[in-house]
Amino acid sequence: MRFPTRRLVVLAVVLAVAALVMPPAAERHADTSLVKVQTAQAVDHPRDVVWVLCLGSDARPGQRLTGTRADAIQLVGLNLKTGAGTMIGVPRDSYVDIRGHGRNKINASMFFGGPQLMADSVARMVGVRPDYVFTTGFLGFRGMVRAIGGVTVYSKFAFSDPVRPQGYHRGKNRLNPFQALIFGRVRHPLPRGDFDRSANQQELLRSILRRVRAHEQQPGFMERGVMASVNYMDTDLAPSELYRLAQAVTGIQPGKLKGCVVQGPTGYVGGASVVFASLGQARRLGNDARKDATLNHGC
Repeated sequence: MRFPTRRLVVLAVVLAVAALVMPPAAERHADTSLVKVQTAQAVDHPRDVVWVLCLGSDARPGQRLTGTRADAIQLVGLNLKTGAGTMIGVPRDSYVDIRGHGRNKINASMFFGGPQLMADSVARMVGVRPDYVFTTGFLGFRGMVRAIGGVTVYSKFAFSDPVRPQGYHRGKNRLNPFQALIFGRVRHPLPRGDFDRSANQQELLRSILRRVRAHEQQPGFMERGVMASVNYMDTDLAPSELYRLAQAVTGIQPGKLKGCVVQGPTGYVGGASVVFASLGQARRLGNDARKDATLNHGC
């Protein structure tokens, strides 16, 4: 796949400037985090396929972004050659084995061991090891949506919420940053609760990509978007690696970004509501998309 020259130049320049002017993480408030997954194992997928574990942290003001539970869990595969992408949604209450901590909800992995343990738990469940973990909090997500001028989502369901008096309609909805955050967080008004919420989170990712691809040639748009993403980011990636990842993300075609949510029955363990996620389905999705970030056999 060929990428427009202007987009590549913009990404390279903005990331290079950001690397020079960005203060150390200790001197600023990090609303997002991007880290490389540390593993002793060899990469299990081609170099032109990148896997990013995208997490929404439930950290409140004063809490460390990567030291609380993960509220949203999406394993996203990106194919640099074809422009295709895959999203595998993992319900946050999935009851799994967490290395060194026994069985618990998968989102507790972040609390126990940060992004690295979270990546390990998802990899053991899906069978695909992410290359990176991207975590955003409430403020970080709203800042990114604000930088691109809001988003338009297509909802499968109509539901209400106090932050949007007119409600969320079935079909097209134009959302401001706070409404977008709520769209990806609510579950109680949805027919299948956490499963539908995970699907809504995938639609939010598509909406952001649609917005970027539709306005990428607009002067200043890409610059504002990239700077909003990196200006308050805590990352251990070099500018060259940030550039490659940004290139992968902006090269994905929205129509080729498909998503599935891991299913399973719900129940209770020790009085807590959990999801007994289907490991068979999770592994099947991982095996299907590992090599080319494409779901060739559906959900």
